Amino acid sequence: MALQLALMGLAVAAWAAGPRWPSAAAGACAVGGALLGLAGGALAGWAALVLGRSLTPFPRPARAGSLAARGPYALVRHPIYLGGILFFAGLSLALSPLALAPTAALALLWALKLRVEERFLRAAYPEYDAYAERTRYRLLPFVY
Repeated sequence: MALQLALMGLAVAAWAAGPRWPSAAAGACAVGGALLGLAGGALAGWAALVLGRSLTPFPRPARAGSLAARGPYALVRHPIYLGGILFFAGLSLALSPLALAPTAALALLWALKLRVEERFLRAAYPEYDAYAERTRYRLLPFVY
């Protein structure tokens, strides 16, 4: 938890103070990055709404939670992480190339964290294996 907060903080610091893109690329990076960031934020928000009371920042499921398998959870098993990665990558593209380094580290951390989370989900929800069979991709459709 602390490491992901630190990486997020580094990305935000780079957005504020880091070097900017060269002027030839700045416009395209700003527009494309902003669109990607908005899409990521919307995806993460939608996934959080679907989770409702089951939402927790920790890998272990909430005690009173339930398995989400609808909405964005029908496409990938961890859409909040995907949304977060898109959000941070988009804003990094829009604001500072230096922020791409902590964003990449954050994406790697979340890819590792979701593996731990899936062990807890399998233990908490007997139907998780069937859900994982139906929803093949953990994070990125057709890739991972």
